[in-house]
This record gives sequence, C-alpha cells and structure tokens, in this order.
Amino acid sequence: MLKKIVIVVVVMIATVLAYAATKPDTFHVQRATRMKAPPEKVFPLINDLHSHVSWSPWEKMDPAMKKTLSGASNGKGAVYEWPGNSPVGTGRIEITDSVPSSKVTMRLDMFTPFEAHNVVEFTLDAAGDSTQVTWAMHGPQPYMMRVLSVFMDCDKMVGQNFETGLANMKALVET
Repeated sequence: MLKKIVIVVVVMIATVLAYAATKPDTFHVQRATRMKAPPEKVFPLINDLHSHVSWSPWEKMDPAMKKTLSGASNGKGAVYEWPGNSPVGTGRIEITDSVPSSKVTMRLDMFTPFEAHNVVEFTLDAAGDSTQVTWAMHGPQPYMMRVLSVFMDCDKMVGQNFETGLANMKALVET
C-alpha cells in the first residue's frame, strides 16, 4: 500500500513539473483605466517617485516600510528603494525612461520574497477630456516561478494591486 502511495505522489509531482515546463518563460501583467483628467495632471503622480506614496497599493500594505529615494528628483534616474514586510518585500525601482505626459518606464528589481528583475511601464493616452492609463509589467519567468504559477495566479494577484493603484490614482486626479 505504501508503495502505491509513493508512486501516486511521484507521478503527481512529475505531472506538476512537466506542466510547469510547458508554461511561457516570460510573463506580462497589464491593467488600464480611464481617468477624467488630462495626461499632464496624471503624469507627475507616476514620474515623481515621491508621489507614489499617495496612490501605490504597496504603501498601504506596509505603512512602516522604510523608503529611500535617490538619484534624480523625478524622471529618468529617479530611484526608490525599500525593505518592507513579507507582502511588500524588499526591492528597488528606477525610472529608466520618461516621455512627458505620455510614458514612464521603470526597472523593478525585487530581492525578497522572490528575486525578480522586471520592466514596469505606464502609458498615458489622451482621449478627449480623459486619459487612458495603462500599467504593465513584464519580465522573465524562471522555471521555479513557473512551478509556483501552477498553484498561484500571478496575473490575478499583481493585477489586483494594479487595479487598486489605478483606482487610487484616479481618485486623486478626478478631485
């Protein structure tokens, strides 16, 4: 009987590992919302990392998070580093490109709870008296993350945080 249980467990583990191997080696998470404000009003909230405290969902997950801002005061070269609690982790984000009122690209380096090196992009598209704001993140998905993705939906988890952040940002610019 024990032999049958061991065989079943080994087959189940092998199945999960084989399935994980078929998953893509990159990931992409994206959310968007329309804000009733011009891009010029939205852009500073993204381009100035000091402003992230007013809308970032991670700020509320760890109010005691220690933050260090360095480099440029905003735009390309601005850096935000933090050690936080377990949901927030430890990481660093740097603005690598900034196109006024249009796009901000960042490099996100996470060190805990998982090491990851991703690209974050905010795109602003004017549409009449509104702005379509798109928040996206993409990067490599190493094999161990693909195994975890069998059990956890990264798009759903990260996407919910993006939705919260966009809703917070929308509330700020529409008041």
